[in-house]
Amino acid sequence: MSKYDALWKYVQDQGNESLKLTFDEIAKISETAMDHSFLRYKKELEEYGYHVKKISLKEKNVIFHKMDH
Repeated sequence: MSKYDALWKYVQDQGNESLKLTFDEIAKISETAMDHSFLRYKKELEEYGYHVKKISLKEKNVIFHKMDH
């Protein structure tokens, strides 16, 4: 179980082609502050049918995108 499981489930449950969340929204959903380890954990999202398309440190958001199967 990953500290981001709740976030991955949330992204999957939205069912959108693309989803943008702020770092604060991610922290609230996952109940953990987003840190450098996010880069390691983001591969887990592929099990939920999504991938991280873009991480913007300037805008403090992440864009998730549905994978093509």
